[in-house]
Amino acid sequence: MRKSLEDGKNEPDAADFYYGEMEMRRHDSTRPPAERALLTAYWAVSGYGLRASRALAWLLGAMATTLLALLLWGFPAVDPKPTTTGRRVAVGQDVTLTTDTPDPVNPTGAWSERVTTQRFKKALRVVINSVLFRSSGQDLTTAGTYTEMTSRIAEPILLGLAALAALAIRGRVKR
Repeated sequence: MRKSLEDGKNEPDAADFYYGEMEMRRHDSTRPPAERALLTAYWAVSGYGLRASRALAWLLGAMATTLLALLLWGFPAVDPKPTTTGRRVAVGQDVTLTTDTPDPVNPTGAWSERVTTQRFKKALRVVINSVLFRSSGQDLTTAGTYTEMTSRIAEPILLGLAALAALAIRGRVKR
C-alpha cells in the first residue's frame, strides 16, 4: 500500500505506512538482535527519519553535553605557551633553536571556578566546529580531546538525521 501511495504522490499517507512498517520490523522477534537494536536506535533518535523535532532535540542535547564536558574538563588550567631555546654560537656557525610546548595541565579546583565566560566561548567554538567536522585547533586536555573526537563523529550524524527529518516534514506539508 505504501508503494501505491508513493506512486499516487500521496507522500503524507505513504510516510505513515513507512512508519508502521518500520515499527513492525522493530518489534519482530525473529529478526537478529543487532538489526532490532539498530532499528530501535533509529526510532529513538529520529523516528525513522520522520520526526525532525526528535532529531533536533538529540542534536542539541549532544551539543550541550559536549559543551559542558569541555567547559569542565576539556580545557587546560592555563594555555600552554611555546618556549624557544637555543645557544649562542660564534660568528659563522649555524644556530640551533628548539621550541617546546608543555603538555596541557588538567584544571583543578571547584567547578564554579572553571565555568567562566572565556572558557564558555572556547567550548562553544569547539562544539560548533565539531558539528561541521572541522578540528578546533584548541589545546585540549586528554578528556577534551576524546570529547571532541566523539562529538566529531556523533553530532554530524545527528545533524544529517535532523536534515532528513526536515525533508520528511517538507514531504508531509507538500500536499
